[in-house]
Amino acid sequence: MLRALIALLTLSFLISCGEMVTESTKDARILLMGDSMMAANRGSNNAVADEIERRLGEEVIDRSIIAARYFYYLPLTGAAGLRLPSQYLPGKWDWVVLNGGGNDLMFGCGCGYCSGMVDRLISKDGKSGAIPELVGRIRANGARVVFSGYLRNPGLYTPVRACKPFGDELDRRLARLDAADPGFFFLPMSDLVPRGDPSLHQQDLMHPSPKGSAAIGARIAATIRKAEN
Repeated sequence: MLRALIALLTLSFLISCGEMVTESTKDARILLMGDSMMAANRGSNNAVADEIERRLGEEVIDRSIIAARYFYYLPLTGAAGLRLPSQYLPGKWDWVVLNGGGNDLMFGCGCGYCSGMVDRLISKDGKSGAIPELVGRIRANGARVVFSGYLRNPGLYTPVRACKPFGDELDRRLARLDAADPGFFFLPMSDLVPRGDPSLHQQDLMHPSPKGSAAIGARIAATIRKAEN
């Protein structure tokens, strides 16, 4: 079983690892990290990073990985980018865009007794935990950070609806981090989906559709543009 798991993670690294900086992209100033909300629709060039590129007219290095989490203890998860902090590449970034925490709530505590997991991700005052630790590491290298919240699906049945109270608390704590750091921008996405409208989600009602990815990317690009003007 362990051997099969290692093989699966190795395959994940080979076929889905995030984008690397190359000679042609070495001058990129925006790095994007995260989980499947960011990585969805990349195969059709309709991921969040693609929309940011279109809106801002510049390269975005997309390191996001499907199923990424902050807490992973299995072999090779760091090398494969599945452990979300390992997606970070030190560099001369002006901006780092990221998200995360949803998979920790879904798979780490089953959207059930997740208060402890929320605390591990970010403390009630927004000052400690895995997310502030990663943000502090990025900010220490000079980049500003845009952290995207998750889409909601009001009025629609979803298998992860039990995660909502914990997702809402995560948003509240991220807002406290935003208030404390002028270089950190938390963007809630909880108001992005009109009630009863499934068009911003894929059929699983969890991952964004191309329309959903475009809406997320547009909000992020507008925040970067406003901050720079």
